[in-house]
Amino acid sequence: MKGVTYDGTELEFGEFGLKAASQGWVTSQQIESARKAMTRYTKKGGRVYIRIFPDKPISKKPPETRMGSGKGDFFKWVSPVRAGRMMFEMSGIPRVDAIEALRRAGHKLGIKTIIVEK
Repeated sequence: MKGVTYDGTELEFGEFGLKAASQGWVTSQQIESARKAMTRYTKKGGRVYIRIFPDKPISKKPPETRMGSGKGDFFKWVSPVRAGRMMFEMSGIPRVDAIEALRRAGHKLGIKTIIVEK
């Protein structure tokens, strides 16, 4: 996951966006938490676009389990994100509200983010 991404780096649907500044895994719980933070701050106004999807399963064996007996169960689903990837976009709300909503969403994610606008 080293380097920067070349796909999905520009705003395509909205006027404001949240872009990844570092690489890492973003879990499905983090994506949902960020979505809730944005919609609650804007009081369901405007439109939120989610540009990432958690399609990578992560497995984990239970603690104190003996070695062998196959692979562990699915533990969580993640979306591998590289630096430069546009993760969320917003449209239809004033600039001040969009910046604050995206700032709150960025705090919910496990990677560094930056806010961009058209």
